[in-house]
Amino acid sequence: MKASEVGRAVTAAISTASALGLEVDDAAVLHDSNRLAVRLLPCDVLARVVDEGHQSDTVFEVQVARLLAETDSPVAALDPRVEPRVYVHDGFAVTLWTFHEPVVSRVVTPTVYARTLERLHAGMRRTHVTAPHFTDRVAQAQWLIDNRSHTPELAEADRELLRHTLQGISRAIVDRGAPEQLLHGEPHPGNLLNTNTGPLFIDLETCCRGPVEFDIAHAPEDVGDHYGHVNHDLLRQCRVLVLAMIATWRWDRDDRLPNGRQLGREWLSQIRAGQ
Repeated sequence: MKASEVGRAVTAAISTASALGLEVDDAAVLHDSNRLAVRLLPCDVLARVVDEGHQSDTVFEVQVARLLAETDSPVAALDPRVEPRVYVHDGFAVTLWTFHEPVVSRVVTPTVYARTLERLHAGMRRTHVTAPHFTDRVAQAQWLIDNRSHTPELAEADRELLRHTLQGISRAIVDRGAPEQLLHGEPHPGNLLNTNTGPLFIDLETCCRGPVEFDIAHAPEDVGDHYGHVNHDLLRQCRVLVLAMIATWRWDRDDRLPNGRQLGREWLSQIRAGQ
């Protein structure tokens, strides 16, 4: 989120929670990227705030969270004290979630990570929701590659490498005809919250349909060794595809990830080394 909008976004979160009868005396920004995560106290709510222009993604995330809650899936829950929906205030879309204090003293082992992801996928197989295909997410990355004004710092040789990788690998994955289902879309360690009740996945706006290997490719490499019934050839292809996608995001002119350009260069080197 643009620095000039953070103050207004925090105010929108406070105003929304207060209007719903939740007591708010303080607010702390926990995370700031494409959306703002704000802890509200003393009601202890996690407010997620995004520009109103992205409201449809937020509505989708709430829908998925509500459905997965019915399957006892390992996902963060919306706050039960208010109606589970998207609230709009001063040009921002606000959602209110249960706050979980991260447990930093306990490591999520590859086995636990894999079992948690398997539980999530099992719940998702019981969840009926219209979701984009993983190739739609690839198309978003391809759009950035094809629009130089949005990726002005990307060298032409690197642009062609990413274009070739995204197109070729995604086509090869689809041609395999592997079973597909609802996926998280980005179940990387940054979207796995370690809590006192066990690991929980967050950020469900990226949900899409595809083979489970696409999700596993976002996790640490050794997680795939503990996930049951994995097609390891397909997983290797998905890892290359995911690497090309996240490398592309880092060259977006609006990317706010710290050290994003450096990561983009490192991931491009990995793609080139694997050719």
